[in-house]
Amino acid sequence: MFVVNVEGAIRENDRWIMIERSNKEEHAGGLLSLVGGKVETIDHSSNVLENTLRREIFEEIGIQIKRKMKYIRSTSFVTESGINVVDIVFLCEHESGKAFAKCPDEIENVCWLTTEEILSHSLSPIFLKESIQAAETFLE
Repeated sequence: MFVVNVEGAIRENDRWIMIERSNKEEHAGGLLSLVGGKVETIDHSSNVLENTLRREIFEEIGIQIKRKMKYIRSTSFVTESGINVVDIVFLCEHESGKAFAKCPDEIENVCWLTTEEILSHSLSPIFLKESIQAAETFLE
């Protein structure tokens, strides 16, 4: 059984929205990350991944994204406590709102970084770098 997680790669003016995850987070605590979260159990829903991503982005950083989004990639990993996760990344567009750390238990900081800054940042894990590089290919 897998937990399903979705993340949004949001870029504006050649910068990506990044969050610094709280040190309280089990997975990747204290590291840079795209914004997102896990799909919750529901009886029936269409566009469950996209709707989850819109909800998570608003809950965590207070912005709205446009309805249209593009699939970038999926990966899997196992958390430190042994939970199997499937992670799905979408390319999203900022629609409205100013990003801030709306959920301080999960997010330490919100920042806008260029691709080069992300790739060279000491808090960027390899999976983030790979997601940003994959998202870049969709923009070219």
